[in-house]
Amino acid sequence: MSITLIRDISDSSSYWGASWVFGCFPDIHIVCDAPIGCYNLLGMAITDYTDALPHMANLTPTSIREEDVINGTTKALQRTIDDLRGLGTLEGKRLLVISTAESEMISADHKQFLAQLDPEARFFWSQSLDHDEWQGRERALLFAWEEYGKPLVPANAAPKAANLVNIIGPSLGCFNAPADLHEVKRLITGVGGELNLVYPYEASLAATPKLAAAAVNVVLYREFGTGLAEALGRPYLFAPFGVFGTTEFLRELGALLGTPSDQVEAFIAAEKRTTLQAVWDLWRGPQSDWFATVDCAVVAGRSYVEGLTQFLGNELGMKIAWSSGRPRREEEPDNSEIRRRLHTKPPAFIFGSINEKIYLAETNARMTQFIPATFPGPVVRRTMGTPFMGYAGAANIMQELVNRFYDIVFNFLPVEQVKVETAGHGPPAGPPAAAASAASAETMAWSKEATERLDAALEQVPFLARISASRTLRLAAEEAARVRGLREVNVAMVEAAIARGV
Repeated sequence: MSITLIRDISDSSSYWGASWVFGCFPDIHIVCDAPIGCYNLLGMAITDYTDALPHMANLTPTSIREEDVINGTTKALQRTIDDLRGLGTLEGKRLLVISTAESEMISADHKQFLAQLDPEARFFWSQSLDHDEWQGRERALLFAWEEYGKPLVPANAAPKAANLVNIIGPSLGCFNAPADLHEVKRLITGVGGELNLVYPYEASLAATPKLAAAAVNVVLYREFGTGLAEALGRPYLFAPFGVFGTTEFLRELGALLGTPSDQVEAFIAAEKRTTLQAVWDLWRGPQSDWFATVDCAVVAGRSYVEGLTQFLGNELGMKIAWSSGRPRREEEPDNSEIRRRLHTKPPAFIFGSINEKIYLAETNARMTQFIPATFPGPVVRRTMGTPFMGYAGAANIMQELVNRFYDIVFNFLPVEQVKVETAGHGPPAGPPAAAASAASAETMAWSKEATERLDAALEQVPFLARISASRTLRLAAEEAARVRGLREVNVAMVEAAIARGV
């Protein structure tokens, strides 16, 4: 039997995903059936590192003890609920108990107990042992509709207005949610839509029946939310990326809402003169030739992988070296393979998580620019100015790329190092700067093997930085040869320069 090593797991369990969905509702209190401390990462640390929230105020653990593992967790749950009631925490709130991997291992199902304790309380079996966070989010959204929305909506209820739109999906722990949500809202209203519910991010549990009032749904992520959109029985679209993708989205949404086409086209034309002006200016600038010469890779949620691949590859003409989405498809590289690729031949740009940043650091790939595009990672995205979606997202990404282009070039500019004199000791010993510069300018012979090794090393360098990298490596190898008194650069000198991370 072979054992497969799973490196740096990127997705959390369905318990986490479900808790991040339910945790958005201010009129609910979640009791997670978990051991002491097992809720801390979800309820405290991770939301702080990702959403910049100090904690999830509506999440409490049962704090399973050793005797609860033997006798069942019902008494622990009863203790927790009694404490919450005594503190007044449950006043005006619905109670929801969620299973965790630990409670599922001992089959702690509290559905019948809760029905006797409180008819309004619900139990959510998270399937934490079997499902990832994306499945957990999907099931949680459907559960909320089926338990708190659908029973209160008449069968075959018609939309209240033809231009009402729900946005489904934004929730806690979603990368860049505030900025992307702000942009999608702006686009919807721009073509005549009226926002009904942003679910669950800006909704309450009591507002769940209002989902049926909308005529159209916009699903923010491809990773989850489709199940709820289909259950609502209304047309739905996915949030757009890029210039062409956003234009197509606006025209489709306008048609679904019944907005006159001239009104939609007027909004698109106005956006081209305003929001997209930065894209045109940067595309026509001196850096425009760079886009077709550099490659990039994307590791992110499914929405970001497909959206960035479309925008960067099809619209800007950049070379997409490879991509891997979440949840990961079988043909996509896993973390071990991603690490190997970044060690072997890193692209000029990598959109990814802290995992990819670590892999780049391991191999000192300073010629690759890392751009955060997903969790995990200590990245705060609470403001509205960093969207990836929509027209504003295209402008933001374009600006980010051009700034990183300049960083790549700057990192290889020949800069004379200033040697600081030590007080009372004069300048450090060594050849004068002029003499060192003159020595570097002298032509030195290279062996055929050394030249071939240099060429092979440069093949692994992103194209944009290759000329500067060639100069830096040559100077370092020749300096190493001079120090050793050699008349010719050999392979060992090139290897020494590469090993030093030059």
